[in-house]
Amino acid sequence: MESLAELRERRAFECRLTPDRALGSLDEAGAFARGRGLLTRTTDSALPSLYEACHEEPYQAGRAGFAAWPATKWSWFGALIERGLLCVGIHRGKNLLVSQEIASLLDPICRAEIDRMRGGDPGWRRLLDHLAAAGPSHIEDLRTGLSLKRQELKAMRSPLERCGAIVARSAEVTAGQGDAHSSELARWDQVYPGSPEGRRADPGAALGDLLVAAVGAAVVAPEPELRRWFSWQWYWTGALVDDLVRAGRLRRVDGHVAAR
Repeated sequence: MESLAELRERRAFECRLTPDRALGSLDEAGAFARGRGLLTRTTDSALPSLYEACHEEPYQAGRAGFAAWPATKWSWFGALIERGLLCVGIHRGKNLLVSQEIASLLDPICRAEIDRMRGGDPGWRRLLDHLAAAGPSHIEDLRTGLSLKRQELKAMRSPLERCGAIVARSAEVTAGQGDAHSSELARWDQVYPGSPEGRRADPGAALGDLLVAAVGAAVVAPEPELRRWFSWQWYWTGALVDDLVRAGRLRRVDGHVAAR
C-alpha cells in the first residue's frame, strides 16, 4: 500500500500539479479531463483543476475573479464543453466538467433531484415542467414564456442547477446584425438520456459510486473535505465513508482517503 507521501507524489503527477506537467494543448486538456473524469475550473479543493494544470500566468496578476484565470488558456473550459464534456453546477454551485462515464454515475441522482424539486416548490415545478414541454430553452424565451423578471428566473434556476436538475449551456442567439452569447437551460434528462438501469438506481448508492470516482480523480484527499464536494447532503449518511472503507472501495491514510 502506498504511503501518504507516495500518494501525494502520484497526485502531483496525475493531476499535473507541477510546471513540468503543464497542459500544452487543447487536445492534451481533453485527454486530461477524460482521464480524470471530472475537473473543477479553478483550484478550490483536492479535486483536479483545469486551470491549475495549465500553469499559465493570470490575465491580470494580483486581481481576483476572471482576471485570475490563465491569460490565454481561459477559453479551454468552454472549448472542452464543445468537445463533448458536460458542465454541471453540482460542486456546491460551482462549475464542474464531467466525462460521460461520470455522467452515468450522476444520472440516478440528477433524475431523483428532478422529482424531489418538482415537489418541493411551485416555482421549481413550473420551470421544470415548462422545460419538459418546450425542450431546452434560451433564457430570454424562458423569461417571456414564464412571465418572469431576470432576477426572478435567476433565483428560480440557481438551486435547480446546484442540484443537477437542470443544466445551463452557453448558446449563440441572433441579435440585430450579429450574434450574442446567452444561456440555454435544459433538464438533466434532456442533456443525458441515461439507461434503464441508471433510472432505477438508488441515488444514495449512486452518491457512493460518485464519491469513489471523485477520490480516484483526486488520487488522495483530506477526509473532512469529501462531504463538501457535492451539493446533495440529504443523500449523505454519517456512515457513507465508513461503508465504502469496509467494502474495500476506499482506504484511510493518515487523515486522508484514497481509492483502492
